[in-house]
Amino acid sequence: MNLLVPIVMIVASNVLYNLFTKTMPAGANPFAALVITYLTAGAVSFGMLLVTAQGDSAAAFRSINWTSAALGASIVGLELGYIYAYRAGWNISVCSLVANIALAVILLFVGLLFFSEKLSHNQLIGIVLCVAGLFFLNRR
Repeated sequence: MNLLVPIVMIVASNVLYNLFTKTMPAGANPFAALVITYLTAGAVSFGMLLVTAQGDSAAAFRSINWTSAALGASIVGLELGYIYAYRAGWNISVCSLVANIALAVILLFVGLLFFSEKLSHNQLIGIVLCVAGLFFLNRR
């Protein structure tokens, strides 16, 4: 798989994700909505497992560790954060941008501290521009 396919998948899915989250009925209980969301995600994921598994599908679960459960818990926080942000009045054009710029800056430091990644001059300039962008995006 080339490098572009996963990025296109992430961007397309994020567009739909933010559109559906923003248009969720205001009176919907966010936890009930997340139950339906995760049941749907589970069904789609299980179907994809069956379609793509080579050999014994049960064997695919033997290599899973704690990170899958931790990912599930972090996704709940992500989903609730967006639901609450949109209900608080964030615009769809700004909310994801602010969150993802902040995320990118934080993940740069996570990469440095935990994964021995290097910080280039261009990345440092990018951090400064991102922080400046956040300032201007949130300035009233």
